Amino acid sequence: MRSSLRRHTSGNKVQQIRPSTENGGQGLGDTLNHHINEHTALLHRAFQNADGEPFYRDERPWVRWPSNFGYVTWRTLASNPVNFLLVFVPLGIISGAIHWNPTVVFILNFLAIIPLASLLSFATEEISVKLGQTLGGLMNATFGNAVELIVSIVALKNGEIRIVQASMLGSVLSNILLVLGCCFLAGGIKHHPEQNFNSTVASTMSSLMAVSTASLIIPATLYAAMGSSNSVDKKRDNILILSHGTAIILLILYSLYLFFQLKTHAHLFDEDPESGSGGDDGEAEEQEGHVLNPPAAAVALVIVTVMVAVCAEYLVDSIDSIVESAHISRTFIGLILLPIVGNAAEHVTAVVVAMKNKMDLAIGVAIGSSMQIALLVTPFLVVLGWIINEPMTLHFEIFETVVFFLAVLVTNYLISDGKSNYLEGAMLIGMYIIIALAFYVYPDNTGDPTKALWSMVSQR
Repeated sequence: MRSSLRRHTSGNKVQQIRPSTENGGQGLGDTLNHHINEHTALLHRAFQNADGEPFYRDERPWVRWPSNFGYVTWRTLASNPVNFLLVFVPLGIISGAIHWNPTVVFILNFLAIIPLASLLSFATEEISVKLGQTLGGLMNATFGNAVELIVSIVALKNGEIRIVQASMLGSVLSNILLVLGCCFLAGGIKHHPEQNFNSTVASTMSSLMAVSTASLIIPATLYAAMGSSNSVDKKRDNILILSHGTAIILLILYSLYLFFQLKTHAHLFDEDPESGSGGDDGEAEEQEGHVLNPPAAAVALVIVTVMVAVCAEYLVDSIDSIVESAHISRTFIGLILLPIVGNAAEHVTAVVVAMKNKMDLAIGVAIGSSMQIALLVTPFLVVLGWIINEPMTLHFEIFETVVFFLAVLVTNYLISDGKSNYLEGAMLIGMYIIIALAFYVYPDNTGDPTKALWSMVSQR
């Protein structure tokens, strides 16, 4: 999926300035084109050998290898505009290693993870191109949300259960409200009056999202139903048993969805043939898929993953100081700020694709990524917490569960007709802003509101 996205967003070509047809076609346009062509030729000659071949194709190994390394590195760094933020990676690691001010450490590592997420996505796409649709889909499912997964594993290891839960919920809300809303808004403005997409695929994804919503509502309801007749430890043990069993079932459902998508019903998820794959585009896509060979992509994947883990470690360690100094709740950091880090590059790509009227791809990114978080990453973290003896459960606070339910309900309603426009995009963005404001003022020490709710019901 992301491989197709990058190909659609990276095909920009430099166009010559058209000369004016007046006065015999002579004028400023001809002069500018002459200078552009002359400078371009000089630039190409500077990176060519005596035979006119680029240095990275030179027959001499001592010339070809370093030139090829430089060329591939440049192509990789130029794959996404956000990669200019890579300057913050060494700064973030140094600031955490020598214990700078926690606020500075948080900001630097926050900015550092954004381009690392972009490079992680790029390396995953390169491997997916070589592995084919089935294995490529599994790779994208595994590494597509790797940043959120790494940050959450670090937080889970440190016992920051609230950060983990908020990060997972925030990633889903960010994708189905903010990203999808921006896609509808930008695409609707450019392609008036409305855009169309595959309603069958969208309905399948939204149905699975509804199942994931139920997996959060049931634990919260059970906790309230047990009331005060059971001890806190007894209720916690019961919720853990329910969460562990539910997590396993969700992982099985996601595996069945992959089989459904890649095997039995693959024709439903095929890209629309009228999306435009002409000869030139096909050649461009083929060239784009050969930036990194599988070994190089695998090495890049390992290196970037290690760097993300290091930056995530320093980022999570500085959260406590940020909460105390900036008076921001852990829930707001995990639910609003951290998802922006992990999804920034993907957000930009989805919006650009929507503006190119590739709404099936945009829907696949926004809702598909949310589904991966809800059905794969979150259950995996529950099972991981079970293994390392951390009480990670699917019992979210009742306020968070209601917000999640409303977000999925509104999204499912808007995509049910297979059409979108800018007004629907504005609705989704507006709802996300309202939720962000609500969690900004939502304190961490609210306790368990289900106790008060159950007490009110019992008194009646």
